[in-house]
Amino acid sequence: MAAGLAVSSSEFDTKVLQSDLPVLVDFWAEWCGPCRMIAPSVEQLSGEYAGKAHVYKVDVDADGEIASRYGVMSIPTLLVFKDGKVVDQMVGAAPKAQIAAMIDRAI
Repeated sequence: MAAGLAVSSSEFDTKVLQSDLPVLVDFWAEWCGPCRMIAPSVEQLSGEYAGKAHVYKVDVDADGEIASRYGVMSIPTLLVFKDGKVVDQMVGAAPKAQIAAMIDRAI
C-alpha cells in the first residue's frame, strides 16, 4: 500500500472531515482478499484525482475506532465524505470505474 494514503485516527478529522475537497476513504485490512484486489485501483484513483479529491485508506485492524464510528461491518467499505459528512458508500470489491463514479458524484 502507498504509505501516503494511510490515515490514522489522530489525523482523520483533519484530513477527512475538514477537507475542502471530497474524500474517498477505503476501509481495508491486510488479510482481506477483496481489499487487496481493489487496492491498485484505489491507489491509481488517488493520483488521477489529485487536486479534485483526496483518497485515503484506513486499516480497520490498526484504527478500528474509525470503522466503528461509521458502522463499517464488512470490508472493503468505501465511503465518500463531502463537507465532513458521508455522501456515498459501497461495500465490497468493485471495478475502478464504479469507484471513480462515486468520487465524480461528489465533485
